[in-house]
Amino acid sequence: MQEYGHPHHKSHLSAPKVRLVELMQRINFGRIERLTVRQGEPVLDPPPRVVREIKFGGDNGPRPESLKGDFTLKAQVRDLFAQLEALGDGVIPCIEIQRGLPFRMTVEEVCA
Repeated sequence: MQEYGHPHHKSHLSAPKVRLVELMQRINFGRIERLTVRQGEPVLDPPPRVVREIKFGGDNGPRPESLKGDFTLKAQVRDLFAQLEALGDGVIPCIEIQRGLPFRMTVEEVCA
């Protein structure tokens, strides 16, 4: 089932969006910097800068979902992709990742 035309499962995503989901799951905690977006799709070639947070005594490995071929996308992931589509073309300075999910992102806008 889809809401507002946005996929609810990983298997229904475009290849670039699947790569971004998998990257976020590998990062687990950290951020993606300077992500290029073209026509609402993330561009991972060349790769954006990735900064991982290491928590001492914590789980620093990839999310367990990264081993699954398909799963239902969390609302945060669907929201991120809706923002990318609304942006269209541009560069996102920073997407913060917590527990393998997008938590917050910054955008630069030109004031008219």
